[in-house]
Amino acid sequence: MVTVFLAVTLNFFLFRALPGSAVSNLARVPDSSPELQHALTVRFGLDRSEWDQYVLYLKNLLHGDLGVSFTYQRPVSHLLLSDLQNTVLLAGAGTLGAIALGVLSGVVAAWRRSSALDHLNTSLAILTYSFPAQWLGLVLLIVFAGVLPAGGMSDQFLFQSPPFWRHAADVAAHMALPAATLILTAYGGYTLVVRSSMLETLGQDYVLTARAKGLPDRRIVWRHAARNAMLPMVTMVALDLGFVVGGAVLVEVIFSWPGIGMATYTALSQRDYPMVQGCLLILTVSVILLNFLADLLCFRLDRRVTA
Repeated sequence: MVTVFLAVTLNFFLFRALPGSAVSNLARVPDSSPELQHALTVRFGLDRSEWDQYVLYLKNLLHGDLGVSFTYQRPVSHLLLSDLQNTVLLAGAGTLGAIALGVLSGVVAAWRRSSALDHLNTSLAILTYSFPAQWLGLVLLIVFAGVLPAGGMSDQFLFQSPPFWRHAADVAAHMALPAATLILTAYGGYTLVVRSSMLETLGQDYVLTARAKGLPDRRIVWRHAARNAMLPMVTMVALDLGFVVGGAVLVEVIFSWPGIGMATYTALSQRDYPMVQGCLLILTVSVILLNFLADLLCFRLDRRVTA
């Protein structure tokens, strides 16, 4: 709770220290008058002191009220609900793909230690792990432009109510490039962690005993070694989920994916304080909650882990 409170406080005051405001953007509109700007300032509550705005924000937050967007004049919670669903869809697809690819390549690299396949897997993991997500996203956007959809979440020229399978296929096509960006930038870390944990597990006595009994290699790797080497993955997955949800800002902006990241970028450019505060609150709570769930799951999998 202390961390959330500090994050809420920092989010509130940090962006108000930036030059400009939601009302100042109207100065670029030809018909904007000082009277209109003053009326909007009063309506948004920006005529009060920052301390009064802060206290009112905390009171509303305790009642689950994130405020009303300056730009859209709608409750922030309603606006962010659909954005959060889109981000969870993208982050979930990227994380599941990265986990599957990382576990497979990490297990293979550990089992074929010091072989050409191990060196290739490790080199590719280190290379992709060092790629900035925004750079890789731009590269994929340039390479696959015209082959896969380059932006948005769905085709605006589809029928008003297309069949479910056609809508799902359209969303999957639009999600291919941003999900691939998240997968390629995340799987390398999983590969290295799984490989290291597998090498340690393969040296345990019970693995040597299983080999002495003549058990098949596939059974030794997947049922004995890999299963017990997954514990470090739990914490990393939870940490990466928080990072993916928060770090998807750049990926969503590059591919115009309508999620929390895109909403944060738009709100920042428009100085929409309630939207920015709502977005960052969701990102903060998601990181803290996922880390807490990781601790619980680690304790569940290994009783030697103390709380």
